[in-house]
Amino acid sequence: MSVEDYDVLDRQVQALFAGEDDLVCAMANFSALLNESMSDINWVGFYLMKNEQLVLGPFQGKVACTRIPLDKGVCGAAVSLHKTQRIDDVHQFKGHIACDAASNSELVIPLCRDGSVIGVLDIDSASLARFTKNDQIGLEAVVKSFESCLFG
Repeated sequence: MSVEDYDVLDRQVQALFAGEDDLVCAMANFSALLNESMSDINWVGFYLMKNEQLVLGPFQGKVACTRIPLDKGVCGAAVSLHKTQRIDDVHQFKGHIACDAASNSELVIPLCRDGSVIGVLDIDSASLARFTKNDQIGLEAVVKSFESCLFG
C-alpha cells in the first residue's frame, strides 16, 4: 500500500471508531477492515494480554494459536521488547510458532493503553518479505489512531 492508501485507511479508522468504547467490537471491525484493505495477507487479528500470556482475540483468517507465551514467537517478542516486529521469513525467527504453516512473513505491532502493552495486532502473509518499512510505518500510525479512538 502507498502512503496515500495508509492516509485513507487512517481516516477510515478515525471515522469508524470515534466514540467506540467496546474493545472487542472495535478489534473485530478493525481486523475486517484490514483484511479487506490489504492484499497478500492470510491472517490478521489481535492477541490480548491475560495472565502474563497472549490470548487470541478477534481475527480474520484460519484457525489460530489460542495462547502464546511471552517468551515465544514474533508476537511474544513484540510484547517483550515493546516494539514492532517486521519479519521477512518467520522460519528464520528463533522461537517462531507455526500456527499456520502457510505463513512466511509477519508484522506484529504492540497495542498500548496508558503506555502499557495490552495486546498485539498480528498480520501474516504467505509471501516472504511481504511487509515493507512503508507498511510498518503506515500501520503503526493506523494503530495509534485506533488506540486514540478507544483509549483517548
